[in-house]
Amino acid sequence: MKTEIFAITPPFTQLNTPYPATAYIKGFLNTKGITATQADLGIEVILELFSKKGLQDLFHYTEQVAGDQKPISDNAKRIFALQDEYLKTINAVIAFLQGKNPTLALQICSDIFLPQASRFSQLEELDWAFGAMGTQDKAKHLATLYLEDLSDYIVERIDENFGFSRYAERLGRSANSFDELYTALSKEPTYIDRILISVLKDKIETIQPKLFLISVPFPGNLYSSFRCAQWIKANYPEIKVSMGGGFPNTELRSLSDARVFEFFDFITLDDGELPIELLYHNIIHPIPAEAHFYKRTFLLENGKVVYRNDAFRNDYKQADVGTPDYTGLLLDKYISVIEIVNPMHRMWSDGRWNKLTMAHGCYWGKCTFCDISLDYIKVYEPVAARLIVDRIEDLYAKTGQNGFHFVDEAAPPALMREVALEIIRRKLAVTWWTNIRFEKSFTQDLCLLLKASGCIAVSGGLEVASDRLLKLIDKGVTVEQVAKVTRNFTDAGIMVHAYLMYGYPTQTIQETVDSLEMVRQLFEVGILQSGFWHQFAMTAHSPVGMYPEKFGVVKDTEVIGSFANNDINYTDKTGIDHHKFSFGLKKSLFNFMHGICFDYDLQDWFDFKIPRTKIPADFIEKALNDGAQFSTKPTAKVVWIGGKPSSAYFTKSKKGNTWEMAAITFHDKKETFTVQTNKKEGEWLTAILGKISISNEKVYTFQEIKTDFESELENFELFWYSKPIKTLREYGLLVL
Repeated sequence: MKTEIFAITPPFTQLNTPYPATAYIKGFLNTKGITATQADLGIEVILELFSKKGLQDLFHYTEQVAGDQKPISDNAKRIFALQDEYLKTINAVIAFLQGKNPTLALQICSDIFLPQASRFSQLEELDWAFGAMGTQDKAKHLATLYLEDLSDYIVERIDENFGFSRYAERLGRSANSFDELYTALSKEPTYIDRILISVLKDKIETIQPKLFLISVPFPGNLYSSFRCAQWIKANYPEIKVSMGGGFPNTELRSLSDARVFEFFDFITLDDGELPIELLYHNIIHPIPAEAHFYKRTFLLENGKVVYRNDAFRNDYKQADVGTPDYTGLLLDKYISVIEIVNPMHRMWSDGRWNKLTMAHGCYWGKCTFCDISLDYIKVYEPVAARLIVDRIEDLYAKTGQNGFHFVDEAAPPALMREVALEIIRRKLAVTWWTNIRFEKSFTQDLCLLLKASGCIAVSGGLEVASDRLLKLIDKGVTVEQVAKVTRNFTDAGIMVHAYLMYGYPTQTIQETVDSLEMVRQLFEVGILQSGFWHQFAMTAHSPVGMYPEKFGVVKDTEVIGSFANNDINYTDKTGIDHHKFSFGLKKSLFNFMHGICFDYDLQDWFDFKIPRTKIPADFIEKALNDGAQFSTKPTAKVVWIGGKPSSAYFTKSKKGNTWEMAAITFHDKKETFTVQTNKKEGEWLTAILGKISISNEKVYTFQEIKTDFESELENFELFWYSKPIKTLREYGLLVL
């Protein structure tokens, strides 16, 4: 199975779905006729480790070799003592989490099937939550605790750097110097490394590529990427090795340490399509080195690190990069786990999602904490709605999976609308979710349309729930606006997750307390279902990092490291220790997400004195009740997503007067309903619903409908705001 390019994601990312970078690259290479193979070594290592043979080897190793000089915790002793129970159950549990053995749920929930160590102690706190969970979900959660117990054992007895979704992350975070990572790589491979190398060895012997691509999306993939490259260089020096992905894109833009190129031949930045195509041609075609051209590529020349960007060709348009191709990834072997604490995090870890992009970059591109100077944010290019839905259909057919996660920085509302219309028009049954900005374009009707197309959740940045700081961030929204948008999504049945931030430059203690109160109210009124607090981090490519003096902070050093440079240590002139708020903010949010403790005083969440909030207790409620309505724009699109009605006509009499009436009957998914109008209005309504039906290619504007009505009848406004139209508005007559 010789192929020219082999692309991998090194351990570890998610257990439930592949990280999409290699699938995107393979999809592009398909359009160029370049043969490529891909693998997610993370899931393959996990499946080797968490198997009956894997655990037998693990327990044997810990008995014979590991940790001889270290004291062993009671928890690790318990797991080792129960090893026969783990060996008996592990294969069945993994199969269950892969969706292959659903009947095991009854056994898992019986409380006598799984061996239990320290992770199960939290069940006492979470018993109340299980009432809302079905047997399958509860079993998934218990099986997740079981795996986490084994993970704790591995961390204590085998490898302190192990983690299910990251490995040796500490070595990749803010590694301004390559020294620590280089030292770690000079040591003997760890137990986990040896499993990784065993899997990689089998792949390389079979595939024998000429170019080996390693995608490094996060700091937690960095160490294992170097281990893979190190093994290739030692055993197959003729294979060229290149790194790309989110980590080098943000961290390695000022790379100068030549030792990195003992492991890698190339490191490419930003969009990978053209840089990889050029590497491929340079390697495959025997042309002199001086004739080689590169796009955004680091390499070693005469012992020095150089950055080559001398190719005159432009990057590929999004319409030309092809559909992601997941061929070669073990799609039926990913593991779905359940973390019930956070609904959005559950979506990240439960179920498999095909990844797609609606638009490259961010259409807003102004947030001052964001890396808006880099191309992956700065260069905004939307994909045509029809092409997006073509890709949906293609992936659905090839993978058998109808779940899609659009991985946009912020999906554009107008494009989301067109994609939703196209999905409904093609009668596709899909499930999808994405990241957005909480902007006023997300009206009640647009949210209903998105829901009808299969949208189940959105995530967006509320950041600091303070209008002063939102303005400083240049977020382009207000707290009141966020409340109304989240209400629109929630009313449509779409889950809303908010990214929350604390410790932004110049943020006062009062603003942190007031922000928490805003969040409390959003959850209390039921328009936010999920959230997560992040402490602000200053990055080199954001406006705050580039112009810190404008934001009241001072960089601790101006020195640029020779390896990674992104996170910047700084001093906030306010002198506030924002980290001390971390535990209280997260604990309160945990309870708010479960619908409890709204009556607690905010002081109860902290073990130090905080000021009382200045936010009125009904601030969010009043914002939602603010009935400011805007008149319908003439250019607004009007769409009917309901079914075809049937009409009946009858004569109505009252006090000697008679007039002809129309009864128009509709069949909704859940019920049948009828609206009545006079005959002429009824005939017009039946005809116009046919014209504006979602199944038609042409979309009519509000003005066109008004003109059509007035060509036959009078008083359009009176009719538009009448009871029949109001009823239809509730059942799928949308103004977008």
